[in-house]
Amino acid sequence: MNRRLLRARDGISGRLNRGRTRRRLLLATLLAALNLCASSSLSAFPIRAARAQEVVDRMVATINGRELITHTDLLWQLALQPDTRLENPRTEDLQRALNLLVDQRLIAQEAGRLPAIAAKESDVRARIAELIKRFPTAEAFYGRIARVGLTAEQLFEIVRQRIEIERYLDFRFRSFVVVTEREVEDYYRDVFVPRWRRQQPGRILPTAEQAAPRVRQELEEAKIGSDTDAFLEDARARADIVFLEPTLDGRK
Repeated sequence: MNRRLLRARDGISGRLNRGRTRRRLLLATLLAALNLCASSSLSAFPIRAARAQEVVDRMVATINGRELITHTDLLWQLALQPDTRLENPRTEDLQRALNLLVDQRLIAQEAGRLPAIAAKESDVRARIAELIKRFPTAEAFYGRIARVGLTAEQLFEIVRQRIEIERYLDFRFRSFVVVTEREVEDYYRDVFVPRWRRQQPGRILPTAEQAAPRVRQELEEAKIGSDTDAFLEDARARADIVFLEPTLDGRK
């Protein structure tokens, strides 16, 4: 059994959940905290360009001497995460937001080297609708983003770029993932079957053939997660990252 599958046997399901959560957060908040100034008008949105709450901004980090992250950037990210406190946000929430933003900026720099895959307006509006469903009501969502100065126009631009970054990540990692039949067989035997019996006792166990699509998907996600983590670790090692607020420095 290869090294990757040994890790899988020792608890890859937990890693899959953490990896998916991290990537969802990364993709869901990527460029959400950038100070984007959209010039187009979106009259179809349920609110007009909301008057932003006046916030005294401050710098919290720099990347490679040219990328700046501010406190408002962090609040923009937190606003797109349901059930995250915006007034007097917790230090751990701000720290997690900052670490994600650092990763986002590093990925954005890499993505800029490849041709962007343009997102259609219909794709953007569909993704915004999905995002709104994570909140109690549309009014609650728009009220929340207005509190941190994020307008409907800026939201549209953010989601458009989010989709393009998502497509870049798919190209960068998913397109080159290879899962062998031996890996599928070993994973089914050593991970899928024990987990099924532990989590769903008494239910009929799917055959190897029936479970193959799910097993293959889980292996692909695990490999993508591992490749993404390695990419970000390498990018951080090469970057000049300066944390200007010691309490938010996640390296300590």
